[in-house]
Amino acid sequence: MEPDTVLIFDGDCSFCSSCVDWLEANLPAMPEAVPFQWADLDRFGLSRAEAESQVWLITPERQYGGASAVTAVLRRQPEPMYRFLGWILGAPPLSWVADGAYWVVSRLRHVLPGGTPTCRR
Repeated sequence: MEPDTVLIFDGDCSFCSSCVDWLEANLPAMPEAVPFQWADLDRFGLSRAEAESQVWLITPERQYGGASAVTAVLRRQPEPMYRFLGWILGAPPLSWVADGAYWVVSRLRHVLPGGTPTCRR
């Protein structure tokens, strides 16, 4: 992964932290993951409201939020199957499904495995 690429997530949410832990354990090329609570949001061009609203992948070229951040991480993997999955989930109509699924999970993360009341926003 490019050295200036950072994944920014909600470090107070156990569900989000568990997802990042899983990605770090299972993906061969994972960007640095930083809780937004510790990140210099101004450096990344994000407001606190934006950082609280969804996960962000910040690359030297672009910012990806929500499901697009996840698919962008997959597209940057060295293994072809992960890249393919990232491209297919990032293209319409599956991108619409991915966006909808991300929205539902983000709203229900406090009741999902690993979620806590702190995850409710």
